Amino acid sequence: MSPIIQSTILSGLATGTIITMASQSWILAWIGLEINTLAILPIISKNHHPRATEAMTKYFLTQTAASTMILFASTLNAWHSGQWSIMQLTTEPASTMLTLALAMKLGLAPTHFWLPDVMQGSTIMTAMILTTWQKLAPMTILIMTHQNLPTTILLMIGLISSLWGGWAGLNQTQLRKILAYSSIAHLGWIYIAISMNEAITILTLLIYILLTSLIFLSMNTSHSKTMKDMSTMWTLSPTLTTLMLLMLLSLGGLPPLTGFLPKWLILQELTAHHLTPIATILALSTLLSLFFYLRLSYTTTITLHPNPTTMSNKWRQKKHKHSKLISTMMPITTTMIPMSPIML
Repeated sequence: MSPIIQSTILSGLATGTIITMASQSWILAWIGLEINTLAILPIISKNHHPRATEAMTKYFLTQTAASTMILFASTLNAWHSGQWSIMQLTTEPASTMLTLALAMKLGLAPTHFWLPDVMQGSTIMTAMILTTWQKLAPMTILIMTHQNLPTTILLMIGLISSLWGGWAGLNQTQLRKILAYSSIAHLGWIYIAISMNEAITILTLLIYILLTSLIFLSMNTSHSKTMKDMSTMWTLSPTLTTLMLLMLLSLGGLPPLTGFLPKWLILQELTAHHLTPIATILALSTLLSLFFYLRLSYTTTITLHPNPTTMSNKWRQKKHKHSKLISTMMPITTTMIPMSPIML
């Protein structure tokens, strides 16, 4: 892909998200979502592999269906209320349809089946874009309309996503599929948080994007795609291997790392709203996710795949250009909990 075409596509990707985030009208928000979808399609299929073409087709069909549902919900709301403002979502069928459409766009259960396949057919950096930047536009619409969305459906979708994301990730060995189910589980937590507290939702989303981006950047640096690759990661960089351990544990929500902060705040908010059974199920579902994060951590740092003796010196002989972004953002993934009284 030539630099001019790549710059144009990335500009379209950014423009679509910004249009959706800045719009107050349903039509403009829908246009931004469509630009965003069309811009990511060439990025997914750029390596001309049948798996990539399949991933692009699945992504296009699901995103088009979700965008159609959003447009239909906004048209139905405009038919009843007489206005196209995003903030004036007053019709109950339209709000229910919008909740399900956003769940499909974000990849939440039970409309999540496209996400693992699309991520597995994409490159590591494309998968990072799918799980981070592509979540911003739908999340903006969710945050702007959350006061008019049905709380019961939000809680139910969030609970199912959290459970299924942890359960389905247990038997995976491909890192991109594991992170896809991790995305489903984390967005389930966000769906539950949005029904109670907007500030906690934004904090959870930012921490999720930060941790996921760092893990994908580390995978790209070490060229790791499977758990077997993780077991030889130490031969490339012992330092990056140690940092990967902390990032995985933080993403799993293990205290005292940063990933524990949003889960703690959401459970506290659920308890304050007298939703203790949901808080209990959520806490138990975290154990499922934490299991495969611990398995990845164990594989990365403790288990050694059979290698020739000469490989143990690879990290001494070959220089690797580590991303400065990883070095800069790494302290945030481990030290944000002591800063939480300042933020809250």
